[in-house]
Amino acid sequence: MVKFRSEKLTPAVTRIYGLTGEQMYLVEGKEKAALIDTGSGAGSLKSYVETLTDKPILVLLTHGHVDHALGAPEFEEVYMNHEDDYIYNQHCVLEVRKGYLSSSPDFPLVEESDYIPVESCERFHDLKEGDVFDLGGMTIELFSCPGHTRGSMVMLLREERTLITGDSCNTFTFLFDDYSECLDAYEKNLKRLMEKTEGKFDRVYLSHGESPLPVELLAGVLQVCEDIKNKNTDDVPFDFMGKQVYIAKAMTPEMRRADGGLGNIVYNPDRIWQEEIGHV
Repeated sequence: MVKFRSEKLTPAVTRIYGLTGEQMYLVEGKEKAALIDTGSGAGSLKSYVETLTDKPILVLLTHGHVDHALGAPEFEEVYMNHEDDYIYNQHCVLEVRKGYLSSSPDFPLVEESDYIPVESCERFHDLKEGDVFDLGGMTIELFSCPGHTRGSMVMLLREERTLITGDSCNTFTFLFDDYSECLDAYEKNLKRLMEKTEGKFDRVYLSHGESPLPVELLAGVLQVCEDIKNKNTDDVPFDFMGKQVYIAKAMTPEMRRADGGLGNIVYNPDRIWQEEIGHV
């Protein structure tokens, strides 16, 4: 049986951990609660969240990947940028979910009855930049940051002065899939995000790894973009699910930058410039 665990970060924000360590965030206002991401769809996340809050729950998805969106079918009110429908539809297949979960040492604990039934994302509400959700004294503002996926969204908790980046910008940003934006386009999108959120947050929460991190994370990842373009990188080979790509900056065994910098990118050297690859 799959079990979840959680920790209270602030009176309004609870971090929830899934089977593979993926992190979700429950944000509570006076009237409603928002669940940011839903994990891999193994185990009843809805039942667990209902032990944490008695408020009506809406779901906001940062993007459509297997480790973020596959628990969503349990919930009635779900929002996802429909640019990521194609990813969700690929990842909701049971074999894909099992393949992802098999990397967890707790995978043997997963029973067939733990898998949340597959459901189309057609009923999900579209999520766009500028959308604002008022939970009652707690406000979540949405920003678009295409790169990791074309529908990737970033969420600003205004009153908490906190930015939740999902996989859009983190310490090990994946930017190599065929459906990812090229590095040059991603860099422009990240600059735009920084401009729109400047002065509005004091910390960053991630979906993977240790957080909170300082606001300088975004500038750190932006610098890595420049370093890749200028060939100022370590280019450590990285094999992920059969894809041979590169980690821009060397990492310690603890998955921190060896040079002490903040932020990193895993990239495909054939997907740097838009004019070289076209828009797949």
